[in-house]
Amino acid sequence: MNPVLYSFRRCPYAMRARMALIASGQRVELREVVLRDKPEAMIAASPKATVPVLVLPEGGVIDESLDIMRWALAGHDPEGWLSGDDAALITSNDGPFKQHLDRYKYATRYRSDPQAHRAEAVRMLMDLEVRLSRNIFLCGDRRMLSDIAIFPFVRQFAATEPDWFAGQPLTRVRAWLDGLVRSALFSRAMLRLPAWREGDTPVYL
Repeated sequence: MNPVLYSFRRCPYAMRARMALIASGQRVELREVVLRDKPEAMIAASPKATVPVLVLPEGGVIDESLDIMRWALAGHDPEGWLSGDDAALITSNDGPFKQHLDRYKYATRYRSDPQAHRAEAVRMLMDLEVRLSRNIFLCGDRRMLSDIAIFPFVRQFAATEPDWFAGQPLTRVRAWLDGLVRSALFSRAMLRLPAWREGDTPVYL
């Protein structure tokens, strides 16, 4: 038996989990979830009912995306991603940057000032710009865990107002982002699937 991953294609947390699983070479059954109609099997495995959820053959469950990434790479890490696991950088992304991103992109929902949160997010991206002036990727000369953990959120930010983003002084960030988006790994991770239903033929990452 193989692990089963409940995922939603556009979710940045699920996106980074899929990419790490693929990079590790771990064969995983992929089950696409529609968030408004979550399968009972996923909810039974993880009552918090948010993607991604990885159900292990022996019965364990991992329902945090970073934990899924680290679990996969602990088993097999052919590109050496774990040597670029900058916990502080990822925490900054998952905390402050994600908060500003949400309040910029979904300003009506949060009743927030989108311009103020956009400005704060750009300030944080300028820190990445400085890092990328020293290396092609965030932790060295090749992609590693920190790049893949962070880039789906930067992608989401860039896509909110693409013309505006293209004019910001973030040349290196844009080049880094573009390279990851154009990668074969990302293309494979973004496989389009219909919503999974019990009894469907398995599809594997």
